[in-house]
Amino acid sequence: MAHPPHPTPHDRHTSDDRHTSDDRHTCDDGRPQGPGHGHGHAHGHDTDIDWAEMAPHLEAQAELFTPLYERALSWLGKEVTEPGLIVDAGSGPGVVSTLFAETFPGARVMAVDGSAPLLERARQRAERLGHGDRFGTLAGELPGVLQQLDYPADLLWAGRSLHHLGDQRAALTAFAERLAPGGTLAIMEGGLPSRFLPRDLGFGRPGLEARLDALQEEWFAQMRADLPGSVDEAEDWAALLGAAGLRHARSRSFLLDLPAPASDRARSYVVATLSRLRDGFGDSLDPGDRATLDRLLDPQDEAGVHRRADVFVLAAHTVHTAVKPV
Repeated sequence: MAHPPHPTPHDRHTSDDRHTSDDRHTCDDGRPQGPGHGHGHAHGHDTDIDWAEMAPHLEAQAELFTPLYERALSWLGKEVTEPGLIVDAGSGPGVVSTLFAETFPGARVMAVDGSAPLLERARQRAERLGHGDRFGTLAGELPGVLQQLDYPADLLWAGRSLHHLGDQRAALTAFAERLAPGGTLAIMEGGLPSRFLPRDLGFGRPGLEARLDALQEEWFAQMRADLPGSVDEAEDWAALLGAAGLRHARSRSFLLDLPAPASDRARSYVVATLSRLRDGFGDSLDPGDRATLDRLLDPQDEAGVHRRADVFVLAAHTVHTAVKPV
């Protein structure tokens, strides 16, 4: 497939084009998210968030999940051959964008995001890793900003960002419109809740993480309902991709398995995640679970996640793909 000329970078940025919550929470691919939510970024205003200050933390989280993304991109590499232009829709600081550049050495990569500081970080990362000559950025709100692409994409990736757009069906249609004939749309949505700890911690009531999952499900449903233009939609991704005019829908899940004892970086991620859950859902927890979380987050407690030897990170994310007819 012929490679188009280098995408033209854009510097446009509006006050509300970053999808984020006021809680400044982040997910594993370096994008903001709501209280304790592990799937993506929420929709709202970002004028009070210092993205340049947050960027190193966002990158560290995304880098922890690099093995999972590498497996997903390797699978995509068997599905998509010699793409000319790859678009990362909702790129954050560009950790996954640069993985695309590494996985597809002949492709141009366009990182698309609402935060100009994070896109600058992505550009710097691409330069540092030797991909700068085929790396561009585009700032703006999804999905409308994709109209500013100079060329249709051969591969358009939306990693755990689609569900933060109110009308997911319309967004998928907009994504599909920006594909070249024969191009592939890949969305990362769903999977399994992450796990960090044994079911029985040795104190408190067993099953804490399952109860936290239930609170996150309630938060997620409310987040979806509160989005501008929110439309209820059954999460049948193959059917939704088909409704967008795409064919040959496929799905596959990818595992991140960082066994105990956790590395310092993995342990830091667990601490940050549980801290967000404690801050976001503390008032909704029963007193026993709140006390358990407080003990888990106490750096001086030998049974806390800072010190205990059985902390791990286990996560599974699902990628759904479909192809635009030629």
